[in-house]
Amino acid sequence: MIANTIDEVIEQLEYIIQDSIVEESTLGYFAALYQKVTITVKNKLGTNYFDDDIRMEKLDVIFANRYLTAYANYKEGKPISKSWLSAFTTATQWRPIVLQHLLLGMNAHINLDLGIAAAEITNPNTISDLQADFNKINTILSALVTEVLDDLSQIWPTLIKILKFTNKVDDFLINFSMTVARDGAWTFANALVNQPNVFSKDQAILQRDLDITEFSKTITNHKFTVKMILLAARIGERGNVSDKIKTLL
Repeated sequence: MIANTIDEVIEQLEYIIQDSIVEESTLGYFAALYQKVTITVKNKLGTNYFDDDIRMEKLDVIFANRYLTAYANYKEGKPISKSWLSAFTTATQWRPIVLQHLLLGMNAHINLDLGIAAAEITNPNTISDLQADFNKINTILSALVTEVLDDLSQIWPTLIKILKFTNKVDDFLINFSMTVARDGAWTFANALVNQPNVFSKDQAILQRDLDITEFSKTITNHKFTVKMILLAARIGERGNVSDKIKTLL
């Protein structure tokens, strides 16, 4: 079902979360994080945080619908973008830790979907007006990273210490800097909105999807040392899938 308001987005995310808790599905990890982000955005509306609340809610809903549609189509066996397929199929594997599941979802959603959504609500003459609010969305995401890491420390308390001790924390997270993701998404949005026709726009999206899917490998494919660290973290994760989802809420 397509959401029409930010409240409907939150409701549909809640459905995915509860369904994932019942099914013990790791698909619920990203949904839990995304609901937290969406609620934060909603609470900022009407506070003069954004330059244009109406435009921001429209962007948020269009942005969210790309994830909600991808999720629904995946569950129904319908075609979806390669970057979302990569994220969703990883959810069927035992080995990835919670953080990797979250990063894969963020990779597809920010690096692909956000630029598409921004281009959809603007044109070559108006897209520059969106940049300040576009950046504020990513400021919200960045602020939640620390909170999420605190949540994750309840699931595997020693992981952050291990990563820092082995100097692997930067190697593991550097390729997913929020600033890099934001700037890449903004550049992509500008490229899309300036495409001369629908065909060229579709081709740009297809190429971006391929690039982001290839980039997702940096989240799951690591050298032996990091693999062993992440395996140890995975073995040491506390609780079942539903417990971990609830921790992220």
